[in-house]
Amino acid sequence: MMVAGDSIGTEAIEAPGPQPGWHVLWTHSHCERLLFEQLRSMQYEVFLPELWVWSRRAGARCAVRQPMFPGYLFLRHAMDRRSWLEVRAMRGLVNILGVGWDRLAVVREREVESLRALSGSGEPCAPYPYLREGTKVRIARGPLAEVEGFLVRGQDEQGILVVSVDLLHRSVAVKIDCTAIEPA
Repeated sequence: MMVAGDSIGTEAIEAPGPQPGWHVLWTHSHCERLLFEQLRSMQYEVFLPELWVWSRRAGARCAVRQPMFPGYLFLRHAMDRRSWLEVRAMRGLVNILGVGWDRLAVVREREVESLRALSGSGEPCAPYPYLREGTKVRIARGPLAEVEGFLVRGQDEQGILVVSVDLLHRSVAVKIDCTAIEPA
């Protein structure tokens, strides 16, 4: 029998708050880096996938980093109304993809991890037409280990791995060794 002053079983059960997920931020033209730096300075977990491209600067050819998906970057946060308003007020942001602060679009963790591996690998990659169907594979070893994507065969041992972001309907491709893949 419980007495009114007994504390056993009287802890408040809190409803789980918003879960952290990868949200897509749509930026003004060429404002990806500006928004990235603002968010990072405020301790948000933010990811701007980049790739190396050749450019002509002052008459000389040089390799420069450019956004993998121009106009977009990724933010991982348990978005509540306060943080949504804080992010919305930042310079360079057009919108956070979704319908209102409580129904934001979320990118799968696996897609973002594959983009992180591609971006950090140093392997040359390039934009590719968006793919949703095909042979889904995972790279088993090498600098791109655990990256998942669609295999587009080019030659016997060489192929092209296409990593797609379904929410953006965009893809990026990298050349791979076909002997290092396994079904996903």
